[in-house]
Amino acid sequence: MTDSDTYDYEALGLVAGLEIHQQLDTATKLFCACPTERREPAESTRTFTRFLHPTRSELGEIDEAALEESRVDREFEYLAYDTTCLVEADDEPPHRMDDEALEVALEIAGLLEMEPVDQAHVMRKIVVDGSNTSGFQRSSLIATDGAIETSEGAVGIEDLLLEEESAQRIDETESGVRWSLDRLGIPLVEIGTSPDIRSPEQALEAAERIGMLLRSTGTVKRGLGTIRQDVNVSIAEGARVEMKGVQSLDDIDDLVRGEVGRQVALLEIAEELDERGASVGDPMDASEVFEGTDSGVIRSALSDGGSVMAVPLYGFDGLVGREIQPDRRLGTELSDHAKRHGAGGIFHTDELPAYGVTAEEVAALRDATDAGPEDAVAIVADDTSTAESAIEAIAARAGTAIEGVPEETRGANDDGTSRYLRPLPGAARMYPETDVPPVEPDPSEVETPELLTEKVERYQSEHGLDAGLAEQVAYGRRMALFERVVSEGVDPTLAAGTLESTLTELRRDDVPVGNLSENQLAGTLALVRDGDLPKGSVADLLAALAESPELSPEEALEREDLGGASEDDVREAVREVVERNSEQIEEEGMAAFSGLMGEAMGALGGKADGEAVSTALREEIQQRA
Repeated sequence: MTDSDTYDYEALGLVAGLEIHQQLDTATKLFCACPTERREPAESTRTFTRFLHPTRSELGEIDEAALEESRVDREFEYLAYDTTCLVEADDEPPHRMDDEALEVALEIAGLLEMEPVDQAHVMRKIVVDGSNTSGFQRSSLIATDGAIETSEGAVGIEDLLLEEESAQRIDETESGVRWSLDRLGIPLVEIGTSPDIRSPEQALEAAERIGMLLRSTGTVKRGLGTIRQDVNVSIAEGARVEMKGVQSLDDIDDLVRGEVGRQVALLEIAEELDERGASVGDPMDASEVFEGTDSGVIRSALSDGGSVMAVPLYGFDGLVGREIQPDRRLGTELSDHAKRHGAGGIFHTDELPAYGVTAEEVAALRDATDAGPEDAVAIVADDTSTAESAIEAIAARAGTAIEGVPEETRGANDDGTSRYLRPLPGAARMYPETDVPPVEPDPSEVETPELLTEKVERYQSEHGLDAGLAEQVAYGRRMALFERVVSEGVDPTLAAGTLESTLTELRRDDVPVGNLSENQLAGTLALVRDGDLPKGSVADLLAALAESPELSPEEALEREDLGGASEDDVREAVREVVERNSEQIEEEGMAAFSGLMGEAMGALGGKADGEAVSTALREEIQQRA
């Protein structure tokens, strides 16, 4: 396989585009009045189940991706909460589109230089994987024809849609999948770029630019899972592949490189298969070959009344085991398709004998399938129904390997690789939603927010923050809180240091800072502003509040006895220090200041602000000197 670092992306004809999905931080969900706060599964108050099936479009067509999903027979269980309404359970029609969500979407459209549509119609997008109780996701086109700039040129923004978020996948059950409804219906914007991206680095830069613009609104949710990126990648001789669910922006360039490498490797395999005149044989039952086998997987399937299904892959010898991505081979691709039909995985002759399968059994398998030394055989051992559907899927995928690169939807893995999910959806996936009236977006009263890059500059010029701290605050999750407390008279440097540095240090010391509310943080900083809490005691008070979040800052201040010394207390303590060291002051004058400062702070037990102590000490020394 060619080293991805040596690729000439222009020569390969790399074309890539992004789809950015960002949850909005609105008060209520998109089509009902339920709150958008996330819940823990343990808080669920009831459950219900559904079986979902694909529906036909207005032209009577069924989407191929939905059809394949429906072939996997599964029951979907939903965790409902005390806030779950009839809309979320699909027992009541959706309400009118949320005004706040529409306003935020228009704000984002403005930042992306997009043109809002005259009338926004809600559409149904067929989804039968259980992630929506209704079997479809509601989506509405809000704006089109925008652009962003990157160092490698402009990237067009084709469309911005306002959608409802899907339910949260919790785990697998014996009969299907369990979902949580707390996330279902949270407003979500989907931003699709034009296929203008020509390098992995440009893909990353474009995603970072869009992410910055989204956060500039101050009305998007933050944290893991609140933003997801899908990446569409193709090369000239390959095919369009959509990689879903990229959680981290930092992974995008690696995923693009990895997909280019995968397509190049698949094209090399297809070329070799063509030279060999390769073909895929008919699936067959090979259970007799493995009677009395020592393979635990196969023996277990047969003892439970299952079967071993096999498919001969003529001309595939040595290629099923060829690596196409790190730790992923063509055989892994075949296995992904088998797993979609319920199988645990596959065995193939490029890796056998192994796993308890003997050389004699491999020879017998080749004989049974009429496979010669230049051929490969793939097998699935499972219950008969699963094995039969899985082996058919393997045969189909092997057939596309002869042709080259298949168009498909893939899931992004954490290591920069990807796995097969389903076919690419088609136009039959969308059809109009008749229960929600259209709306007419009005961008005239929507204000364009200050960009985060502009905030960084302002924090430096207006508040005197250094560049690094200004960027931390502007891009941080507590930017709005910083602006709030500074507007209320809190020192900007103190506010920035507390919200970015102090909280980080406490978190590293295993203090549960996640328990702290914004009001507690603001109240703590207000105590410093009002002279009731020394700056040096901020961390101690926040630690106490994190451990006892039911307390107010004032209550924690009193309980922990962290209150600041009064001006008179400071002056008296400083005078006592100066009196004790009068001879040193007579000899050294102001040079004695440094040594006496520490003594004065110690005498006040950390309850006085250093600046106040410094001022008082200088005045007293000057009088003595």
